[in-house]
Amino acid sequence: MSTPLSVEPGLDIIARGRRVLELERDALTAAAASLGSDFERAVQLIARSTGRVIVAGVGKSGLIGRKIAATLTSTGTPAMFLHPVESVHGDLGIVGPGDVAILLSKSGETTELLGLIDALARLGVQMIAMTADRTSRLARHADVVLDLGTREEACPHDLAPTTSTTVTLALGDALAVALLQERGFRAEDFARLHPGGALGRKLLTRVRDVMESAPLPTVPHTATMRDATVRLAGRRGIAIVIDATGAMCGVVTAGDLARLLEREPDALGVPVTRVMTAKPRVARDDELGSAVVHRMETHGIMAMPVLDAHDVLVGVVHLHDLMRAGAV
Repeated sequence: MSTPLSVEPGLDIIARGRRVLELERDALTAAAASLGSDFERAVQLIARSTGRVIVAGVGKSGLIGRKIAATLTSTGTPAMFLHPVESVHGDLGIVGPGDVAILLSKSGETTELLGLIDALARLGVQMIAMTADRTSRLARHADVVLDLGTREEACPHDLAPTTSTTVTLALGDALAVALLQERGFRAEDFARLHPGGALGRKLLTRVRDVMESAPLPTVPHTATMRDATVRLAGRRGIAIVIDATGAMCGVVTAGDLARLLEREPDALGVPVTRVMTAKPRVARDDELGSAVVHRMETHGIMAMPVLDAHDVLVGVVHLHDLMRAGAV
C-alpha cells in the first residue's frame, strides 16, 4: 500500500507552484529590464563571425545549452553543442578559428567549463559568457558577458537550478530571434530548414502548388449573368471577367448572383460588368498559402484569382484546397 505524500502545514500545493512561476516571471522581467549594450555586442559578434556558434555548459546548463544550439541552428545561425569534458578528449576538433562560443555557468566557476577556456582562446575563438557573476573567472575571460542576475532560485533551498536556467534559456531565445532579424531570415528560409510535418507543409505550400490553372472559369466582359451562372455552377462559385485582351477586369461570385436574384426580376439578362467586383482581391502564384488563407478568412472570401509576377491571370485558388494542403 502506498504512503500518501506529506504536505507541510500551512503550505498549499497550488501556492507553491504559483510561487515558482512568479519567481521565474519576476526574473524574466528583471532580465528584460537590464538588457543593454552587452546583448547588442553579443548579437553583432555572432552575426559578423565566419564560423559557427559553439555552445557549452555542464549539468542543467548543458541541457539548456543544447536547446539554445538547436534554436540558433533552426533560425539560420549554425550552432553545435560541445560538452566541456568531451571537448578536451578529442571533440575540440569541431571548433574552428572563425567560431564564437557561448559558455553557460551561473557561478562562472564551473571547473569543467573553465578547462575549455584556454583551448578556445588558443584557437582564436571569441567567447560570450552567460553567468550571474561578473567577477567570476568565466566572465573575466569572456569577450562579452550576459548577466543572468543573482536572483533567488525557485527551489525552496535556493539550490536546484530553476530561475537561473529559465533566464538562460530565455536569453538564448532572445539571441536567436535578434540574430534571425539581423540576418534577414525569412519564413521561406525557415521552411527550407523544417520540411517535415505540419509546420513544413504550412511553410512550404505555395499558391501555385494548389491553384486550378486550366481551364480557367472566365467569361468575356460582354457576357450576361446567364453566361456567368454556367461558370459559377461548374467552377465552384467563381467566374472571372476578362476584357478583349484577356486581362482580368473583375470577378463574379455565387454570392453576387444570389443577391442579384433577390432584387432583379430579369437577373440572368444583367451584364456581368454591372455585377462584378472590378478590383477584386487576388493571390500571387509564388505566395505562401498560409498568407492567402489569412486574407481569405479576414475578408470572407472562398476563392481568389491568381496572378503571376506580370499580372497575368494564371489560376484560381480555393480556401478549401489550401486547407486540405495543410497551408494552415
